[in-house]
Amino acid sequence: MATEVTAVVGACGPERQRYAQNLARRHGAQLVLAQRVAASDSAVEDALDQVSQDPEARHLVVEFPLQSPVLHIIGELADATASAELTDVVCLVDAAHLLSDLSSTEHLRLASHDNHGPAAVYASRAELVVTQIEYASMVVLVNTEALRARELNLLLTLISYLAPKAHIDMVDASGHQAPHRSMGSFTMEQTHAGWVSLLNGDFAPRFQDSAVTGLHYEQMRPFHPGRLSELMNRWMDPLDGGTLLRSAGFCHLATRSHITGHWNQVGTHLAMFPAAFDHQLGEEDEPLAFGQDLALIGLDLKADQLIDELDDAALTDSELVGGPALWATFPDPFPEWSTADH
Repeated sequence: MATEVTAVVGACGPERQRYAQNLARRHGAQLVLAQRVAASDSAVEDALDQVSQDPEARHLVVEFPLQSPVLHIIGELADATASAELTDVVCLVDAAHLLSDLSSTEHLRLASHDNHGPAAVYASRAELVVTQIEYASMVVLVNTEALRARELNLLLTLISYLAPKAHIDMVDASGHQAPHRSMGSFTMEQTHAGWVSLLNGDFAPRFQDSAVTGLHYEQMRPFHPGRLSELMNRWMDPLDGGTLLRSAGFCHLATRSHITGHWNQVGTHLAMFPAAFDHQLGEEDEPLAFGQDLALIGLDLKADQLIDELDDAALTDSELVGGPALWATFPDPFPEWSTADH
């Protein structure tokens, strides 16, 4: 029988550890702390081996450091051939620091003992935090005591926009936690990120606040890379039309019209990379997107202004009829896309 594993993630180390310890105590589970995971690539595997030798043990709680990307965690523990059965990904969110985490410019070296030297892999703190929320089966909001009702509802709404399918709990003022709810075997279908739901048309967040906006942007025309780069640079500063916290989806540049790009933005970090090449699609394959297909989530956004800015970055009528020969002459400041695998 596979060992049930609950993964506990989050940016706030003390709160994350405290929750993992309480959870393990309630379930009588063995606990693996983040320090042990960070110290050894085999920490989880070793703990699973140890649990498998105890006929009374059936549950393992693993606290992961922020530098462990959540998709790597899911990929390892949700593997059907593994000796573990991932039942939950619980993300601890500190109410006092969520907005600052999503706008952080800090980059962290990802956790791996092979990840050293000049080739070490880094990721932005903001992206690590947002993906933990997006792929969590349960989000636990902590340190809410000082919040007014309006502030609390805004944070709950933002979390539910980022992760509309996640169950949301809170730690109350006395420090007591709501009973942990297992979702059964963890599946990616349970945790579609909010941006995916926006693109799919099944976006149904559990909380609503007038300050939080979720927008689906579609545009058939390719982007002019020069104007898009200028727009991205302006977005590095706070928008006068609100704060764009998260956007993702698929896009096309006129200079690379045969490539579908993946758009990925969290706070001040915005990047594009190739998702698919047209020549690699078979007859039975459908394109990921035609033109631009983006989801945008933010605070106090002026949707009309945001749409106008994106539309202004798309090709004009005269540019569009000029065709690929004209498009090839456009300045393109973005890094080269060599292969879709990158």
